[in-house]
Amino acid sequence: MGQSGERVTRVTSGALSTALGGLIAIAAALGIGRFVYTPILPVMVEALGLSRSQAGLIASANFLGYLIGALLAAMPRLSGPRRLWLIGSLAASAATTAGMGLSQSLAALLVLRFVGGAASAFVLIISSTIVLERLAQLGRNELSALHFAGVGTGIAVSAALVAGLLELGQGWQSLWLASGALSFVAVLAAAALLPTLPSPAMQTAGTASAVADAASRRLIVAYGLFGFGYIITATFLVAIVRATPAIQAQEPVIWIVFGIAAAPSVAFWTLLASRFGIQAAFAMACIVEALGVLASVAWPSVLGVFLAAILVGGTFMGLTALGLMGARARAVGDPRRVLALMTGSFGLGQIVGPLFAGIASDRLGGFTAPSIVAALALILAALLAAR
Repeated sequence: MGQSGERVTRVTSGALSTALGGLIAIAAALGIGRFVYTPILPVMVEALGLSRSQAGLIASANFLGYLIGALLAAMPRLSGPRRLWLIGSLAASAATTAGMGLSQSLAALLVLRFVGGAASAFVLIISSTIVLERLAQLGRNELSALHFAGVGTGIAVSAALVAGLLELGQGWQSLWLASGALSFVAVLAAAALLPTLPSPAMQTAGTASAVADAASRRLIVAYGLFGFGYIITATFLVAIVRATPAIQAQEPVIWIVFGIAAAPSVAFWTLLASRFGIQAAFAMACIVEALGVLASVAWPSVLGVFLAAILVGGTFMGLTALGLMGARARAVGDPRRVLALMTGSFGLGQIVGPLFAGIASDRLGGFTAPSIVAALALILAALLAAR
């Protein structure tokens, strides 16, 4: 009885350590590395005289890197321990985040965001592979929600950091440097918590066919439409608030609310998925997110913008997790390939979204039209998933 209790304690401790390590890893690479751009963006635009098109181009460079990183992470001959790749990618994400505070030329900013995007894709795919595999071995799959809560946690923490530094009168460069320093601390914590797992057997041709069925293709397309649909609001929400006099006062807190809504969202949507199925839950989340995207531009009030932050923040990581879990459930052998196909589709949608929104906003004077297109893309994604 005593030995049994000790074993349960060890399993629980190991599972929690793994999930927390995954949380910290994606909090650093995605919550900070990718999304801290949103609260810093308005200050950068004013200081550097960037147009909305240029701001969208910098965002798209990050997402192009994300796409390339996803494809590279899927390579079956990726040599070396996965844990080493993960820690190296985390360090690259932290370095490029800090490097943004040392650069002013558009070309340098584009390169840094591109490399940071590639690093974040590696972290998401490899950490999800390690964490989900280890939790499955320990029989604690429910802790995957804790892993995916890292993005919302990173968003909330970095948003609070940015708001605090802005209150102290710090410039945009200090915001990037502080965010990079926080990311480096997270690298050390993740390295201490994440386990070392043996590399899986190389994929075979039979494994590759696991993602060739019609349902998987629909899910991959829907995932790309989701990437396009959410990223316009996720990139420009703080800029929308700053540009709207009636709600400008909410700028310091709106991105914190977004992150807080994201943190528990994976647990909520996976609970719905356990009851209604992953595809049905994915479709429902897409509809809810579409409402949030529309609220960000159709209801220019305090209530409207907070509703947008809660609905979009409360669904985008749930959708990310549901998509990856649905794809992984269909995979055979090493799941990196199917996770990378999903992430690649998602990344392609994210590349197009900010570019389209920035150009349309410069020409039309606002984000209403691109946000309506984004909401329609999410509705189409829901229809594809519901089939």
